[in-house]
Formats: sequence, C-alpha cells, structure tokens
Amino acid sequence: MARKSALINAMELSARKAARKLLRDFNEVEHLQVSRKGPADFVTQADLTAEATLREELGRLRPEFGFILEEGGVVEAQDGIHYWVVDPLDGTTNFLHGLPHFAISIGVKAGKDIIAGIVLDPVKDELFWAEKGQGSFLNDRRLRVSSRKKMADCILATGIPFVGIADHDKFLKEVAEVMSVSAGIRRYGAAALDLAYVAAGRFDGFWERNLSEWDIAAGIIIAREAGALVSQLDGGEKMLEKGDILATNDGINQAMLDIFRKIRLGR
Repeated sequence: MARKSALINAMELSARKAARKLLRDFNEVEHLQVSRKGPADFVTQADLTAEATLREELGRLRPEFGFILEEGGVVEAQDGIHYWVVDPLDGTTNFLHGLPHFAISIGVKAGKDIIAGIVLDPVKDELFWAEKGQGSFLNDRRLRVSSRKKMADCILATGIPFVGIADHDKFLKEVAEVMSVSAGIRRYGAAALDLAYVAAGRFDGFWERNLSEWDIAAGIIIAREAGALVSQLDGGEKMLEKGDILATNDGINQAMLDIFRKIRLGR
C-alpha cells in the first residue's frame, strides 16, 4: 500500500471535507446561486463554499503556508515560500449542467516549484496524488503513463476555446492536424482531470491554452511523477505563468511538439 506523507494527508482530509459539500450541492444543482465572471465563465455558491472550506482546513493544518486561490486571490505565506494552489471546483460548467466530471485540485508550490499535489474526483471517489520524487498514485495504485509510441494508436485530450476566449482559428488548425494522425480527441472539460488521466495512461497526451495556475499546478506534478513530459506548447517551462500546456508520454512528445511548431511557423 502506498504511504502518504503528512502533506498529502493534509490535502486529502481537506479535499474530502469540501467534496462532501460539493456532492450535496451537485445533487441540488438547480437551486444553486450562479454568477458570471466573464462570457461562459461561471462561479457558483458551490465554488465559494468549497474554497472557504479548503482555506479553513488547509490554513489550520499548515498555518505558515499562503494561498493562491481561484476565487479568493493571493494570501501571502507566513514563511515566504510555501503556497497552496487551489481550484475548489475544476469543471464548473460540467457541474452546472449535471455532468458528473469535476474535481478539487490542490497543489503545493515552494518558491517556483510544484512539490506536491492532489486531484480528487468526488463522484468516482478517485484520488490522484503525487509528491516530488515519490511517484504518482491513484488511491493506492502506482501510476505510469501509457507506452504507446505511434500517434495513430493514441487518444489525446484538449480544452476547446469558447465564447470570450481567443485563438479559435489556431485551435481548429491544431485539431485538424492531430485528428489526421491520431486515434481520436476527447474534450471532457476539467484540465486537472485531463492531466491526471495522462498520468493514469487513460489519455496518451493533453494540450490546452488559456489556463490558470490553479487549473494545472497539481496536475503537472501528478503527470510528471507518472513519467509524463510536461511543457508549454513550444517546449518552454513557464506553464504556470503563460497558461499553455502539453503533457504526453515520451513516445509521442516530439510528434506533438512538431505539430505545434508547424502551426506556429504557418506551414
């Protein structure tokens, strides 16, 4: 059985407490208060309640850590180093439409490095977790990325831009290129789970743009600790700052990078 550190246990305990409230709200979603942050970008009372629970629990367990919160902004760290990076409800649009595919995502940032993370899918009771140098796990099972090397055998995941988001034309070119060489593309609507699914070998790769730090912090370390190669679409390392990301097994990484390079160069 995989042994969780005190840090992972703290995140799990906090996430499971918040998850109980999310599941209750999911079963009564038609009664939730909903507001817009932007076009097709929603926040619900469930987001706010889950974030408040996580902030209270994580703050109690590690009072010296700061927070980077989707709804609540930045709370400076007492130790000046460690931050919880929290998305209380990744997949809000799925949640609002009654689609049972959403998650709580919590990463731990030390300086500029992500050192631990969990992604909890409360509907399926799947806890993806990882700590730097310790491997990646789904509940108690060790994870490893897929071993497929041919794009024609691979399924890729992505996030489709919607109203208010730029780069629709560029995205359509990317999809056309990937469609022409792969076994298929999936769009599930929760980036944290997409990255976790790469770690689990369910997807062979994932790419997306216009993401925030809390969308991908935990997923990055979960994917990397399972053997994924994770970078920006141009191969850079500023995923958290720039918001674009590519995560794949090592067998198809160069092929995917070549696709994005071809499109950048207009070939």
